[in-house]
Amino acid sequence: MAYAVQWVRSLIFIVNVYVSIAVVGILLFPWALVSRRGAWVACSSVCRYVRWSAAWMIGLRSEVRGTPPTDACLVASKHQSFFDVFVVFSALPAGRFIMKRLLMWSPIVGQYGLRIGCIPVDRGKRGKAIKQMVEAVRDGADHPGQLIIYPQGTRTAPGVKAPYKVGTAVLYDQLGQDCVPVATNVGLFWPKRGIYRKPGLAVVEFLPRIKAGMDPRAFLSLLEEQIETASDRLNAEAGFHAKD
Repeated sequence: MAYAVQWVRSLIFIVNVYVSIAVVGILLFPWALVSRRGAWVACSSVCRYVRWSAAWMIGLRSEVRGTPPTDACLVASKHQSFFDVFVVFSALPAGRFIMKRLLMWSPIVGQYGLRIGCIPVDRGKRGKAIKQMVEAVRDGADHPGQLIIYPQGTRTAPGVKAPYKVGTAVLYDQLGQDCVPVATNVGLFWPKRGIYRKPGLAVVEFLPRIKAGMDPRAFLSLLEEQIETASDRLNAEAGFHAKD
């Protein structure tokens, strides 16, 4: 019975999320058209609202640990579900994403993504995608802020191992900026697929930054070690232990 009630609450919450995106997106679209600031305010407002409504609608609280960067840098984040997008973005003063090109065609989301300076890339075309990504970042150099990338390239469930892609190391090397790793356990509560959302405390943790100038291969190895170790710790804190 408790599961059924939570499932219904989760469904209502999901509808609430998409309605909020549509309402805020439409109301602030005129401002977003003339000002990048307007687009960022709209996106940030939705992210904060989703976090707030998740707490009382489905019992899913969220917490940001560590020190989110305020300078221009690369943010390499563990990506487990849609929820970490909301939490990470709401914690940054000027975030923008490396995102799959397909999302650029999504109503509202695609338009706002372009307005805040997100970089669309083609997944599945490794060499071409990396070159495209680097060129797009250079072209958008007039949008200083925190460039968010998912090193594993896609959402990865807690406890599932997936390789860290070389594109993150290439971008780190080409930008010449510090990188701030981000760990999370949000996938324990908000899965990649399905309706059910589990109550609890979802954590996003900004880890100590990795300074610019490392060898790209050494950087990628260090990045994976730091994010996976911290994410495993957050998972264990929530009562989850991966099976060997």
